[in-house]
Amino acid sequence: MYARRRRVYFLLMGGCIFLFVSAWSFVRLFSVEAAVALCVVAMVIPPVAAMIANRRGPDDRWWDDPSGDPKSDEWWDELDGKRRRED
Repeated sequence: MYARRRRVYFLLMGGCIFLFVSAWSFVRLFSVEAAVALCVVAMVIPPVAAMIANRRGPDDRWWDDPSGDPKSDEWWDELDGKRRRED
């Protein structure tokens, strides 16, 4: 899962760089408006790439999942207030 997300992230960021470079290398020679439009599209890509790269997959472990150590899980649950300790 992680390798696939990383690959998609780098493809999106490569596309972003390609849009910026092509916009001001040769597209501006034909149309400045088109070059600006390419830059606006390229400006939207990095946040989308970050969201894709940080998305939780169905098999990914999340921060609040049980660790498998009963003592540690009990301690964290007590700190989080999930289970009240019975005295």
